[in-house]
Amino acid sequence: MVTAESGDGPLEEFLADPGTAALDLSAAVARCTKALGLQHAVVYLADLQQRHLVPLTDVAPALPVDDSLAGWTYRTQALRVEESEAGGMTAWLPLLDGAERLGVLAVHSQSLTPLSLRRGRTLAALLAMMITSKRAYKESFVRRTRTEPMRLPAEMLRAFLPPRTIGTAHVVSTAVLEPAYELGGDAFDHCLTETTLHAAVLDAMGHDLASGLTTAVSLAACRNARRTGADLPELVQSVDEALARWLPDQFCTGVLTQLDLVSGVLRWTNCGHPAPLLIRDQRLVVDALEREADPPMGLPSVLAGRRRQTHEVALQPGDQVLLYTDGVTESRTRDGGLLGLDHFTDYIIRASAAGELAPETLRRLIHSILDSQPGSLRDDATMLLFEWWPPAR
Repeated sequence: MVTAESGDGPLEEFLADPGTAALDLSAAVARCTKALGLQHAVVYLADLQQRHLVPLTDVAPALPVDDSLAGWTYRTQALRVEESEAGGMTAWLPLLDGAERLGVLAVHSQSLTPLSLRRGRTLAALLAMMITSKRAYKESFVRRTRTEPMRLPAEMLRAFLPPRTIGTAHVVSTAVLEPAYELGGDAFDHCLTETTLHAAVLDAMGHDLASGLTTAVSLAACRNARRTGADLPELVQSVDEALARWLPDQFCTGVLTQLDLVSGVLRWTNCGHPAPLLIRDQRLVVDALEREADPPMGLPSVLAGRRRQTHEVALQPGDQVLLYTDGVTESRTRDGGLLGLDHFTDYIIRASAAGELAPETLRRLIHSILDSQPGSLRDDATMLLFEWWPPAR
């Protein structure tokens, strides 16, 4: 029997070994599993569209997210246990990078004890950090999590996108973007500082490489200004100037937001884009964030005869703010009509009332939209949802 003490030495040796960082992930999984005194473990990563959980080894089949115990763990971020077909037990544990869902970990053992489950969670935490550190440069991750070839504009934009979900105990921001392999000009961005959540949704004119380049430049200009401490008006100005200088024939609509994590004060600028939506107490607050929009970025704001406007509102605990592109509301439902705002927000409200996690709500919603189309989406569809709870005073 492996005791807590007998497993500590091998794990410490594994972590202290300078060669650990250079290991292929499959080899690292095997060594770390052995160091923790566990029988066998398999990593499953979510594919790009979050429909399948793909193993990092060829000896196991892919599993559906919507119809498997592994998928249940991915959807709910909770442990599930089942009897293994080969004998013994299998524990399914979520692989999480902070708030971001990476996939699941299957831990096989003859019997599951509090100690083995605790070590399984330790293994899942270690592997999540390894995956996050390696996936930016390991092509094997990309190849396994794609189910079809990706067009060049989408490849370029994907390189700029942040994780789908970020968050703390007080705020979660999550986003989805389709069509995954044929993006044109949509993108989202979100990041956290000690005091602020920055979130944005962008939509460039057109649906080609120039559109993707416009969005990429807009994202870079926004981040470049933000990382020097620029305020919201300066962020928009930096995008205006970058597009005017490098892509004078292109423009980009968007909503850029800043949320104070302590006070709940939300500030935003709307540049020719659909207005953000506010969901409070499980209902849409109609026109709560509706303001006159400024011109798209890349078109000099002087054309409107005034400077860019910054709007402000105080959120209440539990408020949800939804940013989206018109490709969402202009998509088709199963009966052939437009999705529209009512169906769009009602879906999110009902899922939230049922206690569903926000990343899972957007995953299911975008799949519902995709599966309802008679063909492919006519335009990119992007959604970003963030929810705020104040820190305890």
